[in-house]
Amino acid sequence: MPAYNPPIGDIAFLLTEVFDFDAVMQSLPGHEEVDTEFALSILEEGGRFCARVLEPLNRSADEQGCKLENGVVSTPEGIAEAYRSFVAAGWGGLSGDVEFGGQGLPRVLQILFDEMLSSANMSFGLFPGLTRGAVEAIAHHASKDLKEKYLPNMTSGEWTGAMALTEASAGTDLSLLSTRAEPIGDGSYRLQGTKIFISSGDHDFGGNVIHLVLARLPDAPKGIKGISLFLAPKFLVNDDGSLGERNSISVGSLEHKMGIHGQPTCVMNYDGATGWVVGEPGRGLNAMFTMMNAERLFVGIQALGIAEAANQKAANYARERLQGRSLDGIQTPVPIIEHPDVRKMLLSGRSFIEAARALSIWTAIQMDSAARHPDPKMRERADGFVALLTPVVKGAFTDFGLETAVLSQQVFGGHGYIREWGMEQFVRDVRITQIYEGTNGVQAMDLVSRKLPMEDGALVLRFFELIKQELQATSVVPASERITKATEEALSRLERSTRAILAGSADPTVAGSAATDYLRLFALTSFGWMWAKMVSKADNMDAPIKCRKVALANFFADRMLPQTLALESALNRGPRSVMELDSALF
Repeated sequence: MPAYNPPIGDIAFLLTEVFDFDAVMQSLPGHEEVDTEFALSILEEGGRFCARVLEPLNRSADEQGCKLENGVVSTPEGIAEAYRSFVAAGWGGLSGDVEFGGQGLPRVLQILFDEMLSSANMSFGLFPGLTRGAVEAIAHHASKDLKEKYLPNMTSGEWTGAMALTEASAGTDLSLLSTRAEPIGDGSYRLQGTKIFISSGDHDFGGNVIHLVLARLPDAPKGIKGISLFLAPKFLVNDDGSLGERNSISVGSLEHKMGIHGQPTCVMNYDGATGWVVGEPGRGLNAMFTMMNAERLFVGIQALGIAEAANQKAANYARERLQGRSLDGIQTPVPIIEHPDVRKMLLSGRSFIEAARALSIWTAIQMDSAARHPDPKMRERADGFVALLTPVVKGAFTDFGLETAVLSQQVFGGHGYIREWGMEQFVRDVRITQIYEGTNGVQAMDLVSRKLPMEDGALVLRFFELIKQELQATSVVPASERITKATEEALSRLERSTRAILAGSADPTVAGSAATDYLRLFALTSFGWMWAKMVSKADNMDAPIKCRKVALANFFADRMLPQTLALESALNRGPRSVMELDSALF
C-alpha cells in the first residue's frame, strides 16, 4: 500500500497562482518576510514528518488503542516518543504567539500543516490541535498571571490542553451542566463534577495537562449565563514554574469508541480540583467559544485530511487493480480506473478535496487579515467572513469528508472492508468529525439562525457580492466558462434560498427544517467559486496542470453542482412535511 504523499504540489499552485500569497503577506504587518518559498519549505518539512513519523503509527495505534491501568493512561506504542519529537522539532508552536515562545507564522501555514497531520494520523493530531485551542482561550480571556504561568509551555506543546464541557446530562445544551466551583478565598476554586468525552484528557507524554472546565459558582443563576470557565492543571505549578503536586483530577474511564482509537477520550473526575477562573465569572461560554470556534475550523480540516489520504490510496489501488473488460470489450483484465463508476467515485472525492483546500486557504487568509491588517475596516470585514464560514467549513468539510472516505473504501471492493488495507479505519475515524465540537446539525442551525441575520443580512450579501465580482473576472477566461456559468446558477439558487430563510425567520421550523440542506447548498456554491478561481489561473500553465484542473472543474460543474437544483427544490417545500408526523408515531 503506497505511503501518504503530502500534496505540496497542489499547495504550491494555490499559494503561488491562486492566492498570490507573497502579496497577501506583504500587506500584513509582522508577516512581511513570510514568502511562498519559505512557506513551502516549512510545509515540505512538515509533510515529511507526517509521512515518515506519524503515518507509520496510524494503523498500529488504531489496533492497540489506549489503556487505563491503576488510574494511569497509556497511549499506543510509539505515540509518546513521536509527540516528544513533534515538540522538539517546533511543530507545536508553528503559529503560536512569539510573546510566549511561538513562531508566529501565518494561520495559512497552520491550517495546511493540520491537514497533513490529519491525513497521516488523525488521533495524534488532536493533541496539538486541542492544545492550540486552549491556548487561544487563555490568551484572549485569562489574567496576565495565568498567561505567564501556562502559555509558554502550552505554546511549545510541552504541556497539552483539553476542553471539558460535556456531561452525561449536558451535551449541546450546556445550560444543564452541574459541575460546581466553590471559591477557596485565595482567588482559586474547588471544582466538583464529572465530564465525559474529554479528548486528550490525559496521556503518558510527561509534562502537564491543562483542563479548561465549565462549571457553576454557588450563586450562579440557572441557564448559560451562570456558567464560568476555569483552568485546572493535572499538576499544580510552583512559583518557579516547576511541576508540583498532583491536582485532584482523575480519569474515571476511557471511552470505547468507533474510531480514533489512538486518542485517549476520557471520563474525567474533578474531585475538589483546584482551578482558577478564566475571564469574567458568569461569562464562561464567551471564553470557551474562543476555543470552540478554533476547534470547529480544525475539525473541518481533519476531515479534509482524511479525505485526501483516503482518495490518494483509492486512486493508487484503482490504477493497479485489474478487473473486468475494457469499454470496447477487447482487453481483459484492465485497471479498474478505466471503469466509469470507479472514475466517478474518485473524481467526486478529488473535486471536493481540491476545492475545500482552496477554501480553507482563503478562510485562513481572512483569519490572518482579521488579526493583522492595518485597516480596521478590513479587519472587521475579514472577521465577519471567518464567522460566516466557520460552520460551513466544519459542517460541509466533514460531511463531504465522510462521503469521500466511504467512496474511497468502495473503490477497494471487499478489500476496503478488511482492516489490513486501512480504508475502514478512515471511515471510522472521520465519522467523529461530524459529531464533536458541535454536531453538523448544530453547525447548520448556527449558519441559518445566527450567521445569516448578522448585520441584518448584510454580511452574507457582502460575501455573495464578492463571489459575483470574482466570477465576472473568471468568466472571460475560456477554460473557466463552464464552471463559472454553473457556479453563477448555483449562486442564484443560494441567494433565493437565503432570502426565503431570512423572510421566514419568525417561524423557527423554517430555519430548523432548512438548515442542513442550506449549508450544503452554501458549501457547493463556495466550492464552485474556488474551482472557477483555480481554473482561471491554470489556463496559462503547463499542460498537465491545466488539463487536470479543467477536467476536475468540469466534473464538479456537471456532476456536483447539479445537487444545488435538488437542494433548492427541497428548501422551497418548507417545513410542513418535516413537522406533520406526530412524534408518538415515529
